[in-house]
Amino acid sequence: MLHKFGGCLAIIYLSSFIVHHVETRNIRSEKSDAAAQCGYTSCHPTKPNMLNVHIVAHTHDDVGWLKTVDQYYYGSETLIQKAGVQYIIDSVVESLLKDPNRRFIYVESAFFFKWWKEQTKEQQDNVKMLVNEGRLEFIGGAWSMNDEATTHYQSVIDQFAWGLRQLNDTFGQCGRPRIGWQIDPFGHSREMASIFAQMGFDGMFFGRLDYQDKDERLMTQKAEMIWHGSANLDEKADLFTGALYNNYQAPAGFCFDILCADQPIIDGKHSPDNNVKERVDTFLDYVKAQSNYYRTNNIIITMGGDFTYQAAQVYYKNLDKLIRYANERQANGSNINLLYSTPSCYLKSLHDAGISWPTKSDDFFPYASDPHSYWTGYFTSRPTLKRFERDGNHFLQACKQLSALAPKRSAEFDPHLNFMRETMGIMQHHDAVTGTEKQKVALDYAKRMSVALRACSTNIRSVLNQLSISSDRVSPQPTKFEFKTCTLLNISSCATSELNDRFALTLYNPLAHSTNEYVRVPVTDYKYVVIDPTGKSLSTQVVPVPKAVTNLQHRNSSAQYELIFLASNLPAVGYKTYYIEKSDSIPVSGKPSPSPRKKSSYTVIGNKNIKLTFDTNGFLVYVTADGMTRPISQEFLYYIAATGNNEEFLNRSSGAYIFRPDKNQIRFATDEVSIEVYKGQLVQEVHQQFNSWISQVVRVYKQSNHAEFEWLVGPIPIKDNIGKEVISRFTSDIKSDSIFYTDSNGREMLKRRRNHRETWNVKIHESVAGNYYPVTTKIALEDDTARMAILTDRAQGGSSLEDGVLELMVHRRLLHDDAFGVGEALNETEYGEGLIARGKHHFFVGKSLQRPEVSLKAIERLVQLETLLPSWKFFSNVSYSSDQWLTAFTNTYNGISAALPKYVHLLSLEPWHEKELLVRFEHILEKTDDTRHPQYVQFNIKDVLSAFNIENIRETTLDGNAWLDEHRRMEFVPDPEDEAYNNYGTFKKSSKAVHLLSAEKPMLETRYSKETLEAGQLGAESNRIKRSADSRHFTIHRRRPQETSSDDLKKSMPSSEREKYLIELSPMEIRTFIVYLEK
Repeated sequence: MLHKFGGCLAIIYLSSFIVHHVETRNIRSEKSDAAAQCGYTSCHPTKPNMLNVHIVAHTHDDVGWLKTVDQYYYGSETLIQKAGVQYIIDSVVESLLKDPNRRFIYVESAFFFKWWKEQTKEQQDNVKMLVNEGRLEFIGGAWSMNDEATTHYQSVIDQFAWGLRQLNDTFGQCGRPRIGWQIDPFGHSREMASIFAQMGFDGMFFGRLDYQDKDERLMTQKAEMIWHGSANLDEKADLFTGALYNNYQAPAGFCFDILCADQPIIDGKHSPDNNVKERVDTFLDYVKAQSNYYRTNNIIITMGGDFTYQAAQVYYKNLDKLIRYANERQANGSNINLLYSTPSCYLKSLHDAGISWPTKSDDFFPYASDPHSYWTGYFTSRPTLKRFERDGNHFLQACKQLSALAPKRSAEFDPHLNFMRETMGIMQHHDAVTGTEKQKVALDYAKRMSVALRACSTNIRSVLNQLSISSDRVSPQPTKFEFKTCTLLNISSCATSELNDRFALTLYNPLAHSTNEYVRVPVTDYKYVVIDPTGKSLSTQVVPVPKAVTNLQHRNSSAQYELIFLASNLPAVGYKTYYIEKSDSIPVSGKPSPSPRKKSSYTVIGNKNIKLTFDTNGFLVYVTADGMTRPISQEFLYYIAATGNNEEFLNRSSGAYIFRPDKNQIRFATDEVSIEVYKGQLVQEVHQQFNSWISQVVRVYKQSNHAEFEWLVGPIPIKDNIGKEVISRFTSDIKSDSIFYTDSNGREMLKRRRNHRETWNVKIHESVAGNYYPVTTKIALEDDTARMAILTDRAQGGSSLEDGVLELMVHRRLLHDDAFGVGEALNETEYGEGLIARGKHHFFVGKSLQRPEVSLKAIERLVQLETLLPSWKFFSNVSYSSDQWLTAFTNTYNGISAALPKYVHLLSLEPWHEKELLVRFEHILEKTDDTRHPQYVQFNIKDVLSAFNIENIRETTLDGNAWLDEHRRMEFVPDPEDEAYNNYGTFKKSSKAVHLLSAEKPMLETRYSKETLEAGQLGAESNRIKRSADSRHFTIHRRRPQETSSDDLKKSMPSSEREKYLIELSPMEIRTFIVYLEK
């Protein structure tokens, strides 16, 4: 491989390196040692004209999976899995202290800081020394290694910000990671690359990608690339990204961990078992083979796996020998150099090579590990946990905002808020929100969430009482509101509203613009009045709780109705409190009754913006919007889950990870739907009952521009011993030409084409599962005249398997494991029966182009935000009259002085360090969402946050832990557009069949599937065209002409005091600031 480069490429382009590696001066931190040699300066030197093998010692510690978080940390339940994280860190630190040449990386901050708090001052000082010397390096640094398909960008950013802050506060600049390390998530999103780039990371490495994609990339030396993370943010969202050769475990035969059975290196001179030559020969053959697939004279070898290094001295002793004996051969002409390294040191070597790199603009979904294993089931697995996680994010934002707005902060505020932050960080883990953990672990996650919600509730209750009860007013007793959260509103249950004749409802709006929201309150009767803070009685409507909900077993609620009213102009980052009481003045005519059933004509519900028509069988058949009436239907179906012994690819079962319908069999839930119709002045609803376990309410509110489909599915029946995967399918006449769109972690939309991948000629062996994509918030399709979009309330899997058709998987219940490690079927139960899930789809139809005033895409963006973060409802029992309530309390509160521009979102407002706020502002539109809307928006941060006494602000990277104007990232040069380089002139594939890497967890040593694939079955085979290497591929790094120095930045800083606070945002841009408050 080395002959491809020539001596000139070994030159380090020093000026480029200096420009790109200005160390960040952290905002608040434990001071690093003045002589610290961490980061890139701590890397062991590589050798020119040699193949440098970067050996990376690491452990992958799942923050919950087969065992709970605490069971993994303490090492209990060893019969389930021998894994104890406290022993790993103990052992690694001890081994690192023995030899300054050794290196180790650690990733999961949740575990590390649990361990850190238990250490003595002496041990903490030892660890700080290791960090300052670059011997222990943090990689990734988030609270957990998050999933990339089912997570929302707001939660991802939050958990990185918190993990990086803890590292920053503890270790200073030497604790700040430079590299993303997403080695185990089951596919990779483009938005995640953008987030890493905006946090200032230099690169990212991952383990899992589609087996065909991996084959193609290795054969064309494109496993390392520049990933364009955004279609809107240009180069600042670009990220150097590498796909690891071996997932993330050690090469076959070289797992020296106590969990493995591979042979150690036996070097006794007179031992009959001496195997040094054999072991070194095998290893060097391996690295030579791997080097053929990569572009430089550097390769990375991961030495570790799931929960390895519990006895680190065993692994290190053998690695020491391997490195020593392999490098001794250099005296006899070997051109291979082994060294302890880290991902950041490896990336530095790639940067120093000074060559150009391929690019990528799409994502790495869906991930397939073999022809019949598409990891698309987890997009939907455990739907109630996925919704609970989304509720947790909603509550965390409210808790952070109100903690920042608190007139007085008590001592417990920070511990409560931090516990909520850390719990949400755990929930982002790639075996948590994904639903791929064991059932008991899922219950532990839910318990943690419940405790965290209660903890943050105490903060919120304190702040709302401070804001509501003014010192200059005489308040009746009691002077404390309860501000209770009713967690079962999704099944119309709330003790406060059901058991009291009068109560207060406080609606807290976490958005930075005022909102109008239709509110639904569970009640026992239809005779209620609602009084707003001005004393006005509002229009109300009462509808019955759907029968499918009232019939739920174990629903402990007496509520038979839902009281509906329009809460208008809810203050930005503020609240309104409404007084609700029973009233005998409501006439009997106010009692809801269904409209007469029409057996010979259609049923229509809607408003001036959108109308839905249902046929005599109870199915949706037409939708009218934007002056068009289109045939659109909606129905529930379910796929028959495949079952097998998992011994070969064709016998793979559908499971927690993978979605595999049996021969793509799909069945209708019913051919006739019973319906009840309720129409009133605020909402019109159709209550549908599809069968004994599927029901739905379709509603259109008076002022709404879309329809709401609230589905209820379960218990999914399994008496027939058949697993079922339930979908909601919308069918239209839109000519979508195989194209549809899904969101990337709730941010930018990505174009999808059926049976297609952007970077290789894919061969799809599972036509349904292989076309499923993650839908975090939205899926859509369109043609030149019409558009149809659906917003989800949680992560789900979705697709368009026919033109004009969208489907979303809402629930799944399976009877077999898919043999990827979790070891149990996805058969969730509650109260001894199958789990019931309820959720909402927000449905949009309209003109795709030439809409008056505002585009449908822009409307969808606003509704997407308002459904992600609607008002949070707090209920309080009251014992005083409405007149007392009106005069004694502050029932309206604005947390910000000026609402932000329409399409700007206050992504974060939270207390940070003492007398500091962390704030983020986000432009929520893409460039193409509405070309009539200004691309750039401006506002003054002091005007918005004038409730705070702001002393100064300073912009940071996205995570909030490094100054933006001092931060520089490595730059990598893309291949020329006409680049045609690959290495087929120098490499041939000799085998007629291949064994795929096993994707089964836990991953320790490299394992391969027993079954072979003929080489021709790989999708990449059809792409291979033998071409000559283009010498232009190897180009020295150059500094881009638009690069500005830190001096230039200082010169360009605003001159006037007011201009300093002027913020400008372009489409999809997020800007992060530390706001300093006057002391």
